[in-house]
Amino acid sequence: MAQHFATIAAEMATRQVCRNPPENLARLSRQGWNLERAWATTRTLPTLAPARRETQTQNQTGTRDKPKREDMAIALRTFVVLDNLQPQLASFIGKTARGFLPLPGMASLFVEIAPGIAINRVTDVALKATTVAPAIQIVERAFGLLEVHDRDQGAVRSAGRAILADLGVEEGQRIKPRIATNQVIRAIEPYQAQIINKDSWGMMILPGDSLFILETEPAGYAAYAANEAEKAANVKLIEVRPFGAFGRLWMSGSESEIDSAREAAIAALEGVEGVAGK
Repeated sequence: MAQHFATIAAEMATRQVCRNPPENLARLSRQGWNLERAWATTRTLPTLAPARRETQTQNQTGTRDKPKREDMAIALRTFVVLDNLQPQLASFIGKTARGFLPLPGMASLFVEIAPGIAINRVTDVALKATTVAPAIQIVERAFGLLEVHDRDQGAVRSAGRAILADLGVEEGQRIKPRIATNQVIRAIEPYQAQIINKDSWGMMILPGDSLFILETEPAGYAAYAANEAEKAANVKLIEVRPFGAFGRLWMSGSESEIDSAREAAIAALEGVEGVAGK
């Protein structure tokens, strides 16, 4: 017990000396302290600072492993190639996007991941690997969306492969799209048509048109549904929002054309393979 107290007292005295060596050493000497004798008595060495915490791990052989790189867990939500951008969708992207605008007939890739901040890294990988150009990059806290396009469909698919390789996932590990809302309103009323037109960036819906509304989860698949619906029917693209918690699509036209567009959009989404979302 006496040896323990001697150790504590000696270390406290040493710490005082280290804080201000000239004054504290003289003061402790006047008080009768002999640090050399104190440490010789306890037969211990002073510990003036806590040891630096080891950041390495020790394996079974006793050697030190190198610190591992801590990567954030990235979930692949949307991954889909649009082989032939339709005129209305290409024009809609050109009107609303802030990046390099696509033209009709180009191939396009939509990638959506979580968390959203990691989409910056995805963009970097795609642009360094190929000649694709980005039109859309949306960074939200939860999800991030990227669209890239090129006249050469092979370049777009190569960009997709580079992204998958960097994320360490396969295309089949994307989330399978789920249709949250699927409805048709027949013979839209004039006042409702005006309300919709006030909040849309695409074509105008006219009174008497039929309106097709679709919600998808994940959101990025709304663009794919819009493109496939435009391929199948003579309809007007009112609005598409392929980002956020849910993607939304509005289209208008005659009853028969809207029914055809609806069937094509649903069939396209149901044909996408993937894993069930949580």
